[in-house]
Amino acid sequence: MIDLHCHVLPGIDDGAKTMDESLSLIQAAIDDGITRIICTPHIQPGIYDNTLASITDVFSQLKEQVTHHSLNIELAFAAEVRLCPEIMVLAKQNKLPFIGLWQEQQVLLLELPHSHVPAGTEQLINWLKKNGIIAMIAHPERNRDILADFSKFKQLARTGCLFQITAASVCGDFGEKIQQLSYKLLLDDLVSIIATDAHSIKRRPPKLSQAKAKVAELVGLEKAHQLVYEIPKLISESKFSAFT
Repeated sequence: MIDLHCHVLPGIDDGAKTMDESLSLIQAAIDDGITRIICTPHIQPGIYDNTLASITDVFSQLKEQVTHHSLNIELAFAAEVRLCPEIMVLAKQNKLPFIGLWQEQQVLLLELPHSHVPAGTEQLINWLKKNGIIAMIAHPERNRDILADFSKFKQLARTGCLFQITAASVCGDFGEKIQQLSYKLLLDDLVSIIATDAHSIKRRPPKLSQAKAKVAELVGLEKAHQLVYEIPKLISESKFSAFT
């Protein structure tokens, strides 16, 4: 399986705090059957002021330790970027970290506020698309606006963006309402990929195999395999092409 959204880089957001925690999370991912990870720390101006340069530095340190400990995993990095006006500036400066390519467009893992879908979201997604960037909305099933009014999701879907739902949502860890919305999105074939959004061993561990089993029961094993392996592999392949 392949995980395109997780917070395993140490000390730069609300995910792993130390290198030891990072290595423990990666070992847990390996134990869960994950063979490739895109590390996606938050970029949220004023809260998580990560940049392409600072993420690169921390990633290099993690990669060195993964090699030192002989952990059998493919690693690359991108970011989970919070919806903000700065995105357009970063895009023009070629400073957005992407999770890969989809239909010859760069894929940006875009996070909405958990509370609502801000005015102007669709316009930003369309602007990105015109500039060769397709937005993948992170965990829409956990957005309170979408939970309250499914038409909010439909409005986003009309832009042609991609959608990533969280393994723990499928497993029911965020409650029945979020799980049921996850099921609806899966049954309606509106999910692009499933990822762990792992943050910590105790609080948010990687649970991709458990989610895959539930998805297989719901929509079949072939579709489950597509969501946790085939489509993530296609998207992320450009991040690893130099090594293959």
